[in-house]
Amino acid sequence: MLVLSRKSGEKVVIGNEIVVEVLAINGDVVKLGITAPRATSVHRFEVFAEIEAANRAALASCELERELIEQMATRLKREHDRAKP
Repeated sequence: MLVLSRKSGEKVVIGNEIVVEVLAINGDVVKLGITAPRATSVHRFEVFAEIEAANRAALASCELERELIEQMATRLKREHDRAKP
């Protein structure tokens, strides 16, 4: 982790396209301005964590559905094979 000290009005550049500027400091609250390409998502950490949890839950659901479909296909194939003369 890189740790920097910045004063109000000072900036940090990440890569070549992301600029973080300290807009204001009020007690223990720091207001940041972030300039980034449209394709770059920028979220507060707590929102990012919620998105990641939702993505993991959706993936688990898809994997469960795939497993159920595979089980159903196996059963149908077995039944079809048994029904052959």
